[in-house]
Amino acid sequence: MHRRFRFASFLASAFLATQAFAADTPPADPYATAREIIGEFQKISTTNGIEESFVAEINGTRQYVSVRGNDRDNPILLFVHGGPAAPELPISWTFQRPWEEFFTVVQWDQRASGKSWPLNDPQALLPTLTPEQYRDDAIALIELLTERYGKRKVILLGHSWGSIPGLMTAVARPDLLHAYVGVGQIIDFREGERQGYEQVLDCVRKAGNADAVAELEALAPYPGDGPFVVEAIGTQRKWSIHCGYLTAGRDNANAYFRAHRLSPEYGPEEIKAWAAGSAFSIEHLLPKLADVSFTGITRMDVPVIMFLGRDDYTTPNAPVQAWLQALQAPAKQEVWFEHSAHVIPADEPGRTLLALLRHVRPHAERAGDGQPLD
Repeated sequence: MHRRFRFASFLASAFLATQAFAADTPPADPYATAREIIGEFQKISTTNGIEESFVAEINGTRQYVSVRGNDRDNPILLFVHGGPAAPELPISWTFQRPWEEFFTVVQWDQRASGKSWPLNDPQALLPTLTPEQYRDDAIALIELLTERYGKRKVILLGHSWGSIPGLMTAVARPDLLHAYVGVGQIIDFREGERQGYEQVLDCVRKAGNADAVAELEALAPYPGDGPFVVEAIGTQRKWSIHCGYLTAGRDNANAYFRAHRLSPEYGPEEIKAWAAGSAFSIEHLLPKLADVSFTGITRMDVPVIMFLGRDDYTTPNAPVQAWLQALQAPAKQEVWFEHSAHVIPADEPGRTLLALLRHVRPHAERAGDGQPLD
């Protein structure tokens, strides 16, 4: 059990699953009533609203999709979650409900993730665990969504790991998108890991934490020139979280992962599936990501907006800034969140919504998708 959860450490969006999910949930689920109450408040009650979930056949696999919004005429916003295989659907109740007044929000449990985990044979998925496959899945899902809901384009938001297939999708199929939003964006994976490591090492040295310094120095040179080592990233992420580079100003992420337990979308079995899919995907996909880089992409045919957490050293901002400055695009923008680290929607939910309304939704409005807001 410990080894399985140890792998849930990738972009820090999964690391503390070790503590959060390791204990078996009692047979009498103590969170059932709370989930029911939250679910009642989450219900979409507007006459033109949409609240549905379904299993989609995507490139030979079955994948779970949740669609919610107050008004079908609003633009679709597809959230590509992090991890890999760390769906943000079970924590979305903490920040997403206000978004649904202005967007039709789609949360998608990617292949081998969350609610999609038990729908397919994991061994059959092994050869398909590549960034390119997740890009192709995103494209197929967007095509399904636009046809199903009568739209021409969507807004695509990629978070953390999800920013890899997210940005790949924006490069390959800009015709499907009103805009691309990167949150915790990865531009040059190896360089980002190097910068994050240096920042964390500096943090623990200044704090006089001899144990942390010893553990981190033992990783040098980090991340190295070869495939990423899961255990090494796990050690780096442990101290990165301690320094507040996952959720700003917090030295652990217990609240972030405990939020899963109150999700009206996820029960105890779905939480176990979340952890199992994360462990499996980290083990088999992580080594393939070491050399992912978008530095050679200098032109895009879609507006690009980057949400940057000031304290995000899980996926450091410097590579994103340098890349965006050199990029040619119809529109491009940095939006800074001064009190956020890696999980901006959880750290600053109000400002996240404000940024989506100010800087993202207008791209859809100008294309005739959704009425301009007063």
